Amino acid sequence: MPIAHVIGLGKSGIAAARLLKRNGWEVILSDRKSSEALEKWQQELANEGIAVKLDYSFEPTPSLQLVVVSPGVPWDSPALVDARNMGIETIGEMELAWRFLQSCPWVAITGTNGKTTTTALIAAIFQSAGLQAPACGNIGEAVCELAISQNSGASSTQNSKLKTQNSLDWVIAEISSYQIESSSGVAPRIGVWTTFTPDHLSRHYTLENYYNIKAHLLRQSQQQVLNGDDPYLRNMGVEHWPDACWTSVKGKANLIGNPAKAVYIEDGWVVAQGEQIVPVAALRMPGDHNQQNLLMAVAAARLAGIEKDAIAQAIANFPGVPHRLEHICTWQEIDFINDSKATNYDAAQVGLASVNSPVILIAGGEAKAGDDTGWLQTIQAKAAAVLLIGDAATAFSQRLKQVGYSSYEIAETMAKAVTRAAELAKQHDARVVLLSPACASFDQYQNFEQRGDDFRQLCQQLLKPES
Repeated sequence: MPIAHVIGLGKSGIAAARLLKRNGWEVILSDRKSSEALEKWQQELANEGIAVKLDYSFEPTPSLQLVVVSPGVPWDSPALVDARNMGIETIGEMELAWRFLQSCPWVAITGTNGKTTTTALIAAIFQSAGLQAPACGNIGEAVCELAISQNSGASSTQNSKLKTQNSLDWVIAEISSYQIESSSGVAPRIGVWTTFTPDHLSRHYTLENYYNIKAHLLRQSQQQVLNGDDPYLRNMGVEHWPDACWTSVKGKANLIGNPAKAVYIEDGWVVAQGEQIVPVAALRMPGDHNQQNLLMAVAAARLAGIEKDAIAQAIANFPGVPHRLEHICTWQEIDFINDSKATNYDAAQVGLASVNSPVILIAGGEAKAGDDTGWLQTIQAKAAAVLLIGDAATAFSQRLKQVGYSSYEIAETMAKAVTRAAELAKQHDARVVLLSPACASFDQYQNFEQRGDDFRQLCQQLLKPES
């Protein structure tokens, strides 16, 4: 029986381990951490015949045939380099899922920001057309979970290509740079690139490396959709992506690439390949960036052959995405909005620019490298006050002071920030309290979802919402 080692006891790692176990592998699953929750998983997986090692740092051994890496494990870590040098096949969980699901067409969505909303929109449109097309990857369920449901009872070795059942029509996968890096074989039918700005440079080191990782997925795709309003992608332009479908919220005159393939906004309508598809006003989410997300979703749908009636119905009914400018409640005419998904400066700047001012902003967490200039300028223009939480609070306060902004306080925790935000909103006649952290969440939370859920719960506990 071949032996596989899965690194990382998270959602994707557990799904990868179960998929391998159900297809004839002996599986070891490990995590460098230990906790009561992980110990519960250890027991549950042991009952399924999967060995789990906690407080364990992976080291390759010659008995292994396969190593599967969860997204949080750096691809260049010494242990993984050693495994590859020993000839042990080393792949990401996305690559593993691809091997079981490649007979089904994929739409793969990547980009620095906008991935989640665009993925959710695409899935909603495909489902409105009657297709079995779940959103997965960075949102929804792990892709290996889909593979389990499609290949229940099958058996294989690591090199076999299984034929899936026919219940899935499309896989709609949000794929991060971490997942692309370890999954070089993934070759979607349609690849969508939402935006490109500096992010994850502590992991990828240079902007060129980060670009090339994203670009690999698009080059693997049979058809490409690119954001023609993104400065970096636009600069790369038709020379790099000659056959792409380019999008623009600024109209036909702003297009690059082949206008016959393009999707753009003209006279209040989304126009795809020269045909009016849906009024822009049908999308209830604020901001130009969400109009751009709409264009990319429509582009993917039209490339997949979906009729405009299904597109229009899906857009009209689309509720938005949790943790991305998610309206939580209205209290004394003040809207409380959860933008926990804004984990870098660019995403936080876009979120802040999209809401009504004046704003009470809650920001902070585990800081990332990046250019904070635009974010700070938007704070100066729109924020009546800023409440700072988490590890970045002191550094952010210094940056605000450096640019001459003094209306900030260090609140430390989310609970203190929500209570104080309500007080400050009344004082400043602010219309919005916005959680838009511009940071990762790992200093105080397991992920951005847990951070956003905490904000939601606190708002609901501390405030008596009107809606």
